[in-house]
Amino acid sequence: MTARRSPWWAFVADLVLVVAFVLIGRRSHDEGSALAGVLTTLWPFAAGLVVGWALVLVRGRALSALGSGLVVWPATVVVGMVLRVISGQGTAVSFVVVTVVVLGVFLLGWRALARLRRRRARSSRR
Repeated sequence: MTARRSPWWAFVADLVLVVAFVLIGRRSHDEGSALAGVLTTLWPFAAGLVVGWALVLVRGRALSALGSGLVVWPATVVVGMVLRVISGQGTAVSFVVVTVVVLGVFLLGWRALARLRRRRARSSRR
């Protein structure tokens, strides 16, 4: 089943990567993995991810295409950071830079790999 037919697959892939970003960040800062702390860090980015996905679905983009990632990625970062500010969580410049880079690699990376895989599969059928 392709991501085009199953938006849940692509959404779950993005959500897993956002959770991984949060867990890696919390571990690297010795903040632990207690559920309450993880959820406190996660929810702003998860909300941003949902906003990004809503925009993708409204615009009718291919769900695993790089174009959808170029909508989901900035929405996840911008909405996530705004919600962190509103909720009193930190938004140091270094954190914002790391967030932009890591989520960019994560949310665009799997799409780029899927695209490469599709191209290879097409070329091998010829």
